[in-house]
Amino acid sequence: MKKILIKIQGNNLIIKEKVRLTNEYKNILNTNVISCNELVFSDEYILNNKKIVATFLIEITKDYNLNTAILESNAFALLFLDLFKDNKNITTLILKEDSPLTFAMCEKIMKSYIKNVNCYTLQPFMIEYLDKYHILVESRNEILFLSNFMIENGLSEFTSLFYKMTLKIEFPMSNQDEQDFEAFCKINKYLKTINVNTVNKNDLEFLITTLKHNQKRNIKIVINENITNEEVLEYLKKFNKRKSKKLKIVFRLAYSNDYLRDNIFKQANSNILKTCSYFILLIVFFTFGYVFYDNYMAMQSTNNIKEKITQVIKLNDSEEIMAELNQDKDEDDKLVVNEDIAILLEENPETVGWLTVNNTNIDYPVVQSVNNDYYLDHNYYMESDNNGWVFMDYRNDTEYLSDNLIIYAHNRYHSGVMFGTLQNTLRYSWYTNPDNQIIKFKTLYEDLEYEIFSIYKISVTTDYLRTLFADANDKLEFYQMLQDRSIYDFEVEITADSKIITLSTCADESNRYVIHAVLKTN
Repeated sequence: MKKILIKIQGNNLIIKEKVRLTNEYKNILNTNVISCNELVFSDEYILNNKKIVATFLIEITKDYNLNTAILESNAFALLFLDLFKDNKNITTLILKEDSPLTFAMCEKIMKSYIKNVNCYTLQPFMIEYLDKYHILVESRNEILFLSNFMIENGLSEFTSLFYKMTLKIEFPMSNQDEQDFEAFCKINKYLKTINVNTVNKNDLEFLITTLKHNQKRNIKIVINENITNEEVLEYLKKFNKRKSKKLKIVFRLAYSNDYLRDNIFKQANSNILKTCSYFILLIVFFTFGYVFYDNYMAMQSTNNIKEKITQVIKLNDSEEIMAELNQDKDEDDKLVVNEDIAILLEENPETVGWLTVNNTNIDYPVVQSVNNDYYLDHNYYMESDNNGWVFMDYRNDTEYLSDNLIIYAHNRYHSGVMFGTLQNTLRYSWYTNPDNQIIKFKTLYEDLEYEIFSIYKISVTTDYLRTLFADANDKLEFYQMLQDRSIYDFEVEITADSKIITLSTCADESNRYVIHAVLKTN
């Protein structure tokens, strides 16, 4: 229990800890030394009797015409600012201790009748904050200091705190970083993303607790670390599953390309890897150098992307995304039902589905741009890439399913990525296998199965790429043309009401490989 001395001197109310009590005060336990010049209270008594002490101070400051409170130590600042909340007489506050003014003090000063503050120093944004309430602040020391958190995020002004949407936080956090983050959360109205450098459970729990306390909603915490520890991954997954439905704070992982590349190597047997490496070096130097390297990198790059996509689907919870996609749907609109595709919209908003062809390497998310050129040299993450990506014709629609759904990709036959294995479908052993004759295409709205009715190789032409038809007869004649080209009779019935899917890729500069399949209906 500490004794606090309140001393009247001129127009000032001086407040400080009384370390040594004179004989006059030694028998005082809780309160109760009252004279014209000095008052002594225990901190315990003040905490238990705030209303009584506050009322008493109002009367004292009024009777003695006191307008200035001088606090010798900041240790009691929050306590006495609570007591001054309704005291109209105290309009000036002087903090004698050489330590910064905290945001918690600012909040309490703002709620009082204090209009002038003298302190050792404070952060620049606090000056703007108090100025909004017409409170004049005087600093005895040059205002230069900022925490690492404030410097990293450029938060020197009140407006930057208020409008900031994305933060970067380095763990571990110092005490000053934590105080400034709490102040930020009280002021900010637009935060959406927090990037952190590692998984530090204590710091993460502090972030979450602070965000929840300040009712921050729809916050994504992105962890920029290559996490392999299963316990850590399980912790993050469990948090995402039990996240507050009201606040919607979730974790996301951002794996580096280096990690994904290295991770692929780790999956290979070390002895086989060494043997292959020597063999590759021989080929590079003596025979197929550039060709092998180019296709090896194509396969590696594509596998990295597919592994990253898999990790995103595995970790993330689609509940929030599905709710947002379906909330404004009209009665006639289709509802989003496929969670995996919905999750991938956050990775690439042009995602329209997922294509799978049995016994090939074709097992990719499908994208759609405003033209048929962009994804010839851009990958799923819209990065420049000679592999391109699997993409749908810009004229197609997956919600109101087009009559001829056309999907393209490069034929990277050396590496087998994209449509590099589509040529295998022209082998008798492949297309006569019933399991291979079903093409699966998953969209946001439904799981579709198409039955192959035509496979062929043809000179370059665009006559099979039609999406609009004059009437039912026109469409039926088109379907018959496709069926007549097939190298094998699949004995599949097609009508004018049928809808089909078309897969197309280059065989070489002058020819194309093409597959057509008709939508199966229940």
